[in-house]
Amino acid sequence: MEHHVSGLTHFVNHYLGSLALALLSALHIHPADPELPIPEHVVMALVVLLLGTLLALWLRSRLSVERPGGAQQVAELLLTNPIGFGIRDLLEENAGHEGLRCVPVVGSISIFILLSSVLGIFPLFSSPTTEKTVPLACAILTFFYFNLQGIRHHGVGGYLKTFAGPVKALSGLIFPVEIISACSRVLSLTVRLWANIFASELLYVIFLGLLVQPVAWGWSKSPVLGVLLGVFPASIPLIFIGLHLFVAIIQSYVFTLLPAIYIGMATAEEH
Repeated sequence: MEHHVSGLTHFVNHYLGSLALALLSALHIHPADPELPIPEHVVMALVVLLLGTLLALWLRSRLSVERPGGAQQVAELLLTNPIGFGIRDLLEENAGHEGLRCVPVVGSISIFILLSSVLGIFPLFSSPTTEKTVPLACAILTFFYFNLQGIRHHGVGGYLKTFAGPVKALSGLIFPVEIISACSRVLSLTVRLWANIFASELLYVIFLGLLVQPVAWGWSKSPVLGVLLGVFPASIPLIFIGLHLFVAIIQSYVFTLLPAIYIGMATAEEH
């Protein structure tokens, strides 16, 4: 359910809505809102994809070994840094040297989540990750990818054997449990990301709404009192912007760490 529809979403649906309706009709899909067949989170996800692509192309044109700029240094810190927080660091630590081949895919999902979460800070936009289908799509991509790496490393039969455990007598019991455990990672990743980003934005809206009422009351009594009471609500958004940035970074980190662990488990020789 969409709680906010931006002007950009109305603009996109004005020009592309009829095309989207025709495509959905051909696929026998009925949109929840026929007036807005392209929902808010889809538009915002496309905005993130476009911004991320343009940012990557701009950064690529400015890469330099002799004189790296500030943007290049920030990008390099996302990949590797002294505290082992980077995408490359986490993959190498949890999946070994084979994990380095996974940097493009895992890194793309991680940066997409980071940009999606940060987008909600700006007034004209919203975070696509507040709609549960977006984290679900990221989780499904991660699920298929780490299983693909396991199959690539062990082969289909060898990878299935890793779910049976080292004790053959107990393999009949362990196999279904391990399968369920692996599939549950989709739900775990989805809920973890969606709930945190949704809660962060919800807290901001609730607290701002509670603080606006005293300001309105003070203004009705005296403009001076209204201004004095408005100082505190004016500073609250800055605090929540900082909190939202912190949550966005943590969720991006988690969506890098857990896939790295899953890839390491899928490609390990022993479970």
